[in-house]
Amino acid sequence: MPEWIWTYDGYTPGRERLREALCTLGNGYFATRGAAPECTADTVHYPGTYAAGCYNRLTSTVAGRQVVNEDMVNLPNWLPLRFRLHSPRGDAPWFHPDGPALREHRQRLDLHAGTLERTLRYATDDGRTLAVRQVRMVHMGDPHLAVLRTEFTAEGWAGEIEVETALDGSVTNSGVARYRQLNGNHLVHVNAGGGEQDVMWLRCRTATSDIRIGMACRTTADEPVDPRRADAERLRSAHEPLRAVQVMRLWLKPGRTRTVDKTVALHTSRDAAISDPLHAAVDRVVRASGFEALLESHRTAWRQLWGRGELDVPGEAGRILRLHLFHVLQTLSPHTADLDIGVPARGLHGEAYRGHIFWDELFVLPYLNLHFPEVSRALLMYRYRRLEQAMRLARDAGQIGAMYPWQSGSDGREETQQLHLNPRSGRWLPDHSRLQHHVGSAIAYNVWEYCEASGDAEFLHTKGAEMLTQIARFWAGFAVYDEDMERYRIRGVVGPDEYHEAYPGASVPGLDDNAYTNVTAAWVLARALDVVRELPAPRRRELSERTLLDETEMEHWEEVSRRLYVPFHDGVISQFHGYGSLAELDWAALRARHGDIRRLDRVLEAEDDTVNRYKASKQADVLMLGYLFSPAELRGVFRRLGYELDDGTWHRTVDYYLGRTSHGSTLSGLVHGWVLARVRRHDAWEYCREALEGDIADLHGGTTEEGVHLGAMGGTLDLVHRGLTGMETRGGALWFDPVPSPEFAEYGFSIRYHGHWGVRVRVRPGELEIGVPESDASPIEVRVTDRTVAVEPGTSCVLPLPPD
Repeated sequence: MPEWIWTYDGYTPGRERLREALCTLGNGYFATRGAAPECTADTVHYPGTYAAGCYNRLTSTVAGRQVVNEDMVNLPNWLPLRFRLHSPRGDAPWFHPDGPALREHRQRLDLHAGTLERTLRYATDDGRTLAVRQVRMVHMGDPHLAVLRTEFTAEGWAGEIEVETALDGSVTNSGVARYRQLNGNHLVHVNAGGGEQDVMWLRCRTATSDIRIGMACRTTADEPVDPRRADAERLRSAHEPLRAVQVMRLWLKPGRTRTVDKTVALHTSRDAAISDPLHAAVDRVVRASGFEALLESHRTAWRQLWGRGELDVPGEAGRILRLHLFHVLQTLSPHTADLDIGVPARGLHGEAYRGHIFWDELFVLPYLNLHFPEVSRALLMYRYRRLEQAMRLARDAGQIGAMYPWQSGSDGREETQQLHLNPRSGRWLPDHSRLQHHVGSAIAYNVWEYCEASGDAEFLHTKGAEMLTQIARFWAGFAVYDEDMERYRIRGVVGPDEYHEAYPGASVPGLDDNAYTNVTAAWVLARALDVVRELPAPRRRELSERTLLDETEMEHWEEVSRRLYVPFHDGVISQFHGYGSLAELDWAALRARHGDIRRLDRVLEAEDDTVNRYKASKQADVLMLGYLFSPAELRGVFRRLGYELDDGTWHRTVDYYLGRTSHGSTLSGLVHGWVLARVRRHDAWEYCREALEGDIADLHGGTTEEGVHLGAMGGTLDLVHRGLTGMETRGGALWFDPVPSPEFAEYGFSIRYHGHWGVRVRVRPGELEIGVPESDASPIEVRVTDRTVAVEPGTSCVLPLPPD
């Protein structure tokens, strides 16, 4: 199945870290980058392992200031396995891909099986060639296990090789160059030991969060080819202060393959149903099955995941989408449903953004809602458990309700850094992105969409209603009435654009009336009113008593939801009040000087200038409204606010910002492609392709090696599911409004909807087919343009689409 295989031929040191990120293996509990086991962290390699939700906080001195940052911790490295020819003096060089002995190097990532295979060939100065094959997995069935199999074959010679395997606790967080001035020593009290039953172990703690980590390893070789050498092939321990080490010698005969299996177990003190992480890890690895049995159960788990996440898109686009789904599921698998974690913006694939949780669930949950709703619910529970902290943040800011942080980590406090480094200028600059309060609206949107897609009324009526209430309360309190405008205004914020943090020359950060922020705040207020008013009477009474919500406050919500100000200029929606007065940027001159100007903020700051002066954006801001809402729904939101948003105004707005955006975020191409599919279809594919290729081609210049962009990956899946089909889960029905696309002439997928498993959707030129599997559930109501049908379980229906 070539469409499931990603192959990397040859060895290119400059691309190695990119390949490590793209070849990461994980299971939702932990993940390990696709680094070479025989290599340690250096400028070429970075073998990171990360457990979901495992954070630690450290203090660093930066630019003369003490700053505190919380990071997702790089855990002890379980990969190390190196080998060399045996010599009496023990001075033979270890083989490694950066050495002169390498002759062949190939990596093969099998998405369907969830395995990474490496094949190598080394040749020594005396003409001996050693072929090596490695297969690894991070087990999708048992989330605490990982396995590395290494096969050695001597080609035309006989002799001994020495194999050293280790668990390395000397690791630090040093995978992102611009963070290296920060303290990265998160692991303390590292102890190593073992020796019985071929098992070695390592334990440690995180420095301040005090998470205990236990790791155990069982190393076994196949039956000796030469029984007389059995004693020489036994493991011996050679532990070091921060590393558990075992060494074995293997006798090789020409053409006969010898196998070494390294099985590893990982537990932390955050796990349920254990008493001690080390004891749990040792017990698990001792009881673990052999490689073949583990591989079979691992493949079975992946086969079931692919069945639930079925996606049939032909060609190269389909191949890339499978890779994106693979990485989404490695970060957010069914195992996530048992964990207290959010959506890390860069997956479990690297240390960029310090593993923090931003708003990326806005782009990932729509896919999960329709395939793995239990995972979506768990991710929303992460937000609910931090509702109290969000309310504290609001109180500390002099507001009411819940003000969720722009960056979240372990406990929900604001983790956004106070300073950030511009690599172009070498200067540390103030970071005001914590003013992106629109993250609260994203969380409310996610609650609503999850409940619409899953039919989970229990969540909506309890935890969902509480979150919506407190987020709406924040917006209603944050909005200030302007007597002159006779409108409510939201001041001092930063929008999704991120480049604009202040007005030109202003002494304080923040912008007034960001259109995206105001419109989504109005939507949140309206939805919160809907939910509260439709609650069963006993539950509404409980909510009112718990939150002190009364009719007077709800009347205020109603007023604000209809009177929030949305700025316009030159016949288009303004990104924020005053945007139309900014200067135009000379894009051509800037590109002539610098070439790639995606990171326009860094380019201008290095020239002692600022984006704040110009009509220029990092990514979609106003146009995000067209991503969240269908054309009809968006018109309805504006109409509720007292504005008419006709097609002409919206199309002019799209064109206006399209020429003023640098696309400095991987999300930008996704959103622009989504919006253009319904506005200027012939231009949409260029942006869709950029969203698809953003990580595999590393279009943003060295960012993917620090961790994949999970929001963009999840968003491309959703582009097929909802963007092209126009699918909405609204009012207990499935709504469709497909847009023709030459690049996606025919495609299909299956979804899970309101208790129906495996609802099949297929789009062909001129028709839409819906198939509902046999069950005792109620029929599904399907609406396409002006036609409504009820599709019974066990039947399918083909609906004609209006002509293009």
